[in-house]
Amino acid sequence: MATTSTPADAVRADQARAADGAPRTGASSGYLRHAAGKLGGALVSLFAVLVTSFFLFRIIPGDPVKAMTHGVPTSAEQLATLRRQFGLDLPLWQQFTDYCAKALTGDLGTSFQFRAPVGELIWEKLPATLLLTGVAVVIYSALGLWLGTRSAWRHGGLGDKLNTGIALTLWSVPSFWLGLLLIIVFSVGMGPVPGLFPTGGMESGTGETGLAYVLDVAHHLVLPVVTLVAVGYAQTLLVMRSSLLDEMGGDYLTTARAKGLRDDVVRRRHAVPNALLPTVTMIFINLGHVAAGSILVETVFSWPGLGGLFYQALSVPDLPLVQGLFVVFAGAMILMNLLADLLYPLLDPRVGR
Repeated sequence: MATTSTPADAVRADQARAADGAPRTGASSGYLRHAAGKLGGALVSLFAVLVTSFFLFRIIPGDPVKAMTHGVPTSAEQLATLRRQFGLDLPLWQQFTDYCAKALTGDLGTSFQFRAPVGELIWEKLPATLLLTGVAVVIYSALGLWLGTRSAWRHGGLGDKLNTGIALTLWSVPSFWLGLLLIIVFSVGMGPVPGLFPTGGMESGTGETGLAYVLDVAHHLVLPVVTLVAVGYAQTLLVMRSSLLDEMGGDYLTTARAKGLRDDVVRRRHAVPNALLPTVTMIFINLGHVAAGSILVETVFSWPGLGGLFYQALSVPDLPLVQGLFVVFAGAMILMNLLADLLYPLLDPRVGR
């Protein structure tokens, strides 16, 4: 005899699967809908970046062809030939459709000033940027999380006031100004402080290999990393402190203490995980900056990365190179935000329901 299932039976079956550790169908489908929505939003954002990168840099004053031939006698016919060679004589709408079609296949065009594929130029400069900003992001994220947690948990104390005051000061300092100040004090030398570090570049260029080369690069890395860490950790500290202060009044922390848990256990297992969502966003945005680099800091310290390359391209303007770098920078940020959005429901199941 056939049996019919009732809604109550379905609920009990769902509870049984949850007790056995199996994922609930509703929760899984809810996460998939959340992920699909975020992925669709990321694709729309990426298309908006393509549109913006094409039209934004075409309002920059200056003629790229004349800038490339600056100081070289060039006839009107030669200028027209160059414009035709680079496709600048085509209608704007045709330039845009060609640009989008090539970008979707990974072809970012050919640099005007370097006469080389934009993708190759970016790939060549990427390791230097990853080294500089990667080291800085890891250091200031860990430092900001640690100090932000301690400041919030002991808010109002001397340590909290000192950390918050220093963070607010450093957050308001322009990175390029701080970099110039560090060069004056620790590279050129000032008063009793001798010049200890190089003024710029990534290596001395004296042909070191092996461990000597690693130490040489590390020596050049100190000041730009300190500049990025000093500005970056302040932002992470303040966001983490604010988030944890919002959680400290929760009833669940009072319940945890009533169960006899030690104060550090309450902070580590209960308060900090619930305060991480805004800070996770900040960390993933900082990871996006690993690819984008820091244009101002790389320029100040003559660091041979993507930031310095972008500054060179912007000064011409080298439209394909500027557009390609803009797409890479914005694409890295979109990807990191997407990963953060996908991670949220794993940290807090209430997100994405």
